[in-house]
Amino acid sequence: MHPSDMGKPIEQRTGEPIARASGPDHTGNDQEIRPSILVVDDDAFMLGMQSRMLHSMGYPQVTTADSAEAALLFLKQAQSAIDVIVCDLNMPGMDGIEFLQILNCSAFRGNVILLSGEGVRIMHTVQKLLGDGRLMILGALEKPAERATLRALLESWKPLSAAIPTGRTLSFTPEDLTLAHREQQWVLHYQPKVDLVTGALQGMEALVRWNHPEHGMVYPDAFIETAEDCGAIDALTEWVFQDAMKQLGVWRSEGLRFGVAVNVSMENLRSSDFTRRITEFARSAGVPSQDVTLEITESRLMSPSPAPLESLVRLRLQRFGLSIDDFGTGHSSLAQLRDVPFTELKIDRGFVAGARHNQIVRPILEGSIGIAKRMSMQSVAEGVETEDDWHLLREIGCDLAQGYFIGRPMDVTQVPVWLELWRARQSRLVGS
Repeated sequence: MHPSDMGKPIEQRTGEPIARASGPDHTGNDQEIRPSILVVDDDAFMLGMQSRMLHSMGYPQVTTADSAEAALLFLKQAQSAIDVIVCDLNMPGMDGIEFLQILNCSAFRGNVILLSGEGVRIMHTVQKLLGDGRLMILGALEKPAERATLRALLESWKPLSAAIPTGRTLSFTPEDLTLAHREQQWVLHYQPKVDLVTGALQGMEALVRWNHPEHGMVYPDAFIETAEDCGAIDALTEWVFQDAMKQLGVWRSEGLRFGVAVNVSMENLRSSDFTRRITEFARSAGVPSQDVTLEITESRLMSPSPAPLESLVRLRLQRFGLSIDDFGTGHSSLAQLRDVPFTELKIDRGFVAGARHNQIVRPILEGSIGIAKRMSMQSVAEGVETEDDWHLLREIGCDLAQGYFIGRPMDVTQVPVWLELWRARQSRLVGS
């Protein structure tokens, strides 16, 4: 049961360092968990309008503050936690940016929605400014906030217990990695890449996981940097490559025709015999080199020294594909495209998910696809999470898509099941 317009106009007293709550504490028979909300805005009219809108949308626990200082005082004295803060960025005295930076350094662990009348570029920059902190930024809205977009952001709210991971950060030593390699604790998961025109499966990205006896499945972010620093990355990459080539050979024997992508470290490319070893592994598995793509993360590539650049050229001469991964996140993207013989441009998920409705990232997405076409490179969009993302990418001419909407990384035993399910969806997605 959602109450309609439970709030009344809220009297504001300029400069008074208080925040006042309105509405009942709970919704009675309504079993759905609703977040408690704090609205911070120095404009009395906007503050009252936003409060009434939230009440009419079924959010009864709404508190208002007419300044950042009043909001901080309320949060300090509040008897119960605030789940979501809706904050105007333009306020006299302490502005919204300073207020949120203070929250970033405090014990507050709620979510934030930004409001501003200064345009989407300002709000996008503020989101980036705060994104590396502890605050969870649900999104940003232009004032006055539209009911539908505000509701969509609030529906993405998660209770604190669900939003904050409870596990500790894992840390591993070189000895841990040596033991993992000796006891063969590595496993590969595969994530599909599909053609946006036909929907056909075009490739699988091999993603290494560590099946740790104590911690369970550990993801690469927890151990790749250590492997690079201690010199264990060559042995790990060789294992990944050999296992992926073996699996690709199995798929080919079953009549499946698609390629495999393997992630490569800059440290691998510094080895003078890397190209020779990779070529031999593919040949011994009976896999054509043109069916294999090596992905190099752009942010780690930077300005390659002669040794890695030589390895990249030699790999292309052997007909391996080269992909610039996470395109748009490094510091010299265009220089890398100019200097390295890449065959594939893989656009970072930050420029893909939700791009249709984002006036900042959509032009960058379209521009990246245009660059790839003009340089005769294949474009791949990462982070495709919704059907809307899928259709936008088809509309603007992207070649391949990868993301949870298509398929999550999976154990090799799950691939046949995924393929059957994907074929059932394929005709609808490419025919509509």
